[in-house]
Amino acid sequence: MHWTFWLYLPALFVLLLSTPMLARLKAGLLSLALLAFSAWWLIDRLSGDGINSATLYHLRSDMEGAGVGDFTGYIAAFAVLVVLSLVPLLLVRVRRFHLPRHGGVLTAGFAVLLAVAVIGSPLYGDARRMYQQMKPVDYSAVAPEYVVPTRTLARPRNIVWIYGESLERTYLDETVFPGLMPNLKRLAGQALDLRGIASADGSGWTIAGLVSSMCGVPLTTAQGDENSMGRMGSFLPEAFCLGDYLRKQGYSNHYMGGANGQFAAKADFLASHGYDDIRDLAWFHQQRIAARHFSNWGIHDDVLLERAFDRFIELSHAGQPFMLTALTMDTHHPAGHLPVACKGTRYRSAHGDIGLLNALKCTDRLIARLVDRIRASEFGDDTLVVVASDHLAMPNDLSHVLETLQRENLLLFLGKDIAPRQLAASAGTTLDSGATLLQLLDPAIDAIGFGRSLLATPRAASASVAALKADPADYARYRAFARSLWLGEQTRMLRLEDDQVLVGVQKVKPPVLLEYDAQWALESVYLENTSRRFDEADPSHRLAYVDRCTAFEDASADGHWCALLVDSDQGMRLYRDAQLRRGIAVDAPLEPFHGPRPSVRQSRMISRTAQPTRPGQYVLELYASRRPARAFWVEAVSAQRKVVVAQQWVQPDSDGRISLPLGLEEQIDDLEIRAWLGHAETLAVERYALVPAIGGRPRS
Repeated sequence: MHWTFWLYLPALFVLLLSTPMLARLKAGLLSLALLAFSAWWLIDRLSGDGINSATLYHLRSDMEGAGVGDFTGYIAAFAVLVVLSLVPLLLVRVRRFHLPRHGGVLTAGFAVLLAVAVIGSPLYGDARRMYQQMKPVDYSAVAPEYVVPTRTLARPRNIVWIYGESLERTYLDETVFPGLMPNLKRLAGQALDLRGIASADGSGWTIAGLVSSMCGVPLTTAQGDENSMGRMGSFLPEAFCLGDYLRKQGYSNHYMGGANGQFAAKADFLASHGYDDIRDLAWFHQQRIAARHFSNWGIHDDVLLERAFDRFIELSHAGQPFMLTALTMDTHHPAGHLPVACKGTRYRSAHGDIGLLNALKCTDRLIARLVDRIRASEFGDDTLVVVASDHLAMPNDLSHVLETLQRENLLLFLGKDIAPRQLAASAGTTLDSGATLLQLLDPAIDAIGFGRSLLATPRAASASVAALKADPADYARYRAFARSLWLGEQTRMLRLEDDQVLVGVQKVKPPVLLEYDAQWALESVYLENTSRRFDEADPSHRLAYVDRCTAFEDASADGHWCALLVDSDQGMRLYRDAQLRRGIAVDAPLEPFHGPRPSVRQSRMISRTAQPTRPGQYVLELYASRRPARAFWVEAVSAQRKVVVAQQWVQPDSDGRISLPLGLEEQIDDLEIRAWLGHAETLAVERYALVPAIGGRPRS
């Protein structure tokens, strides 16, 4: 937090206590600001860059598999900050010192100072930065720079690409970390060692590092809304990545990583872009490996890299060219992990006894051992080995040291015909890694996506050059183009396929709200809080909202899909399931209506979890302490919402009780209880129960 914040805070407390005028309102605003600053602090500890692209991506993507246990210290500190943030609410209840006059002036001073504190905070700066990044940008000027390589490789060679988690080249600095990574330093002397590799915006976390290096584009989120990965049918379907190209050249692509492949949708990305075999945490669990070989994040690197060598030998014997990608994990922030093979590893440092240094020293030995074994094998001469960091290190126990250094990513290429040398990259980022690999395979290929080979001289204007400029305007065009790769260009037709909406080239699970501008460009795609987004959308835009018909009609109880289109000229049209399956044009004429734009409902979970339920007659009984003023729908439905078991239009009685009879002819493995409400409506269910009907009939 900026040092000026600590000047504002005491002054705000003094002004709060100086006068009783609007005391509760002022206390509430101050507590709200402190809570927001506390949340920013926690996010900054995790991301190292406040609220950025990585934050938004992970908020909307699948968080399953995250090693939350590694961050308990930060989470505990955040809990303390939350409690302290509520102190202003308590202070207004105790005795205060009052100045006899000037209550209005002091209250105005409080408001001004609070506004200054918020505007001067990094939270506000991050909000402005993200707003600027998400604004629509015309990318037509850079679209011709996007390259899809088609040339046939003159001589396919096997590839082993080893990503070291947060393993930036900065750790090889002998003046700061003497003897920390002797093995990787030795390999760097035998390799094409690219220096000065930066991380462009949109490539600074693991999945983004994979995308940027393999696809030559930054990882941006779906247009206007952070990507809800579980709702998208495919990952960047319009992108053409290294795995796609190699597959067309007859390669098979294989991945081995110790973490959960569902975390940040790594497995979805790999499966969408040419990978035939993905072995992640689930695969390692199936191997019945002892529990001591797992950390909070997954399998330790000693086991991972041993299995990677076995896989390399197996694939080499098969005779088909291949790319084997391995992603380590034990150097993950904040403190790293030591596998069984390195339990005695210690690094004595002037920086103190820091566990991450021990993990780095261990990973240095394990990665180098794998590389040495590959190069010494009978297949080594026909194999190109890449050792690279996936991204620069995030906040860790060495951040206070790293922030004083010139930081750079690690990128080494080792192979029989690759002369050892060190090359300082001119305006190079991880966007260029894949293109550089391709030129080492075939000198005539020097680009993929927006990536350009770091071996080319002179360097042409590129995304990397734009990313490293102080003015972000040029790079924003590349980001905007990359964002279009989620959906494609043809987005005016919507069609329902297998309970998913086909938008351009992407399939999206409803509910989904699409917002089009006056020129029929797709302005935004909203996958979360869609009913609120609908109410708050720009009234000059046309909206297409796809959900169950229950979202739009009080009389609907069939569970079918509908699409509601509205525009700025008081036009509206509701398309039903059969029409959606044939396809609808969002720019078709609408029917006029009078009055305010209709409000829509959105399904909300009432039951805590989905549960298996046997066949039989039941009564769902709920008690709601707070409920909407108008009637609403309550339904029992399968978790995937494929089967609506029962649905009822209800108005709770004066005590807030709701009874819903339902009968099951077959077992439902994932029964959920949901209510359809407007975004501003509240249903607070104190308790609910699904009870068997008496004598097989619903109880009265």
